[in-house]
Amino acid sequence: MNPKKPMPTDITLHQKSHVLEIAFNDGSHFKLSAEYLRVYSPSAEVQGHGPGQEVLQLGKQDVNINKIEQVGHYAIQLYFDDNHDTGIFSWETLYRLGKEYDVLWPRYIQRLKDAGHNRPEPKHLK
Repeated sequence: MNPKKPMPTDITLHQKSHVLEIAFNDGSHFKLSAEYLRVYSPSAEVQGHGPGQEVLQLGKQDVNINKIEQVGHYAIQLYFDDNHDTGIFSWETLYRLGKEYDVLWPRYIQRLKDAGHNRPEPKHLK
């Protein structure tokens, strides 16, 4: 195991708030919404099969995670309640999503606006 690679030390799913909380061996700690994880899923359905083929995900503000399964010693698979379950989130992907949240989340919101879609407030936050 490479000590410089991010490894999770704790993963907690908070279903009521739709948040996956994850801590890493470098002291980083992230709270990532199910919506954020769903719209940035590493699956081909979301990412496409190459650069520029990403598919904008719509209407995911109320999505939640039903189940988490570990995949080997390198990833987890998230089972979302909209039946999306093909993305395998490596530790590196989860770490990057946490570290780059302040760039990626506003980028997603802007992509929605540019495509003419409004993102309603999630029901679980009302």
